[in-house]
Amino acid sequence: MKKVFIGRHPTEAHLVKSLLKLEGIESVVRGEALFGALGELAITADALPSVWIENDGQLSKAMGIVSRYERGLGSPDIIGAVWRCPTCGETLDTQFTTCWQCGTDRR
Repeated sequence: MKKVFIGRHPTEAHLVKSLLKLEGIESVVRGEALFGALGELAITADALPSVWIENDGQLSKAMGIVSRYERGLGSPDIIGAVWRCPTCGETLDTQFTTCWQCGTDRR
């Protein structure tokens, strides 16, 4: 098993796990039980939830998916092509039909 991601909270770790699963990569989330004790534990990478892939041979593919997520690009299979707001130039994912920055509808 290889660690591919450290989440800020359990929900983020499970989101990344789901992105990996969509691409055929099985993984597990570890350390989410420690998240509730963060007020009492020092905040280190070991106290945050992490995602571990089960097949080390898929490490390169998994890291590519994690990299896309960390850059805000999501998964190409569930997000699709991004669009740029014609008014303010903000880049938005396909599922959004209105710009969150200025309220302009996608054309």
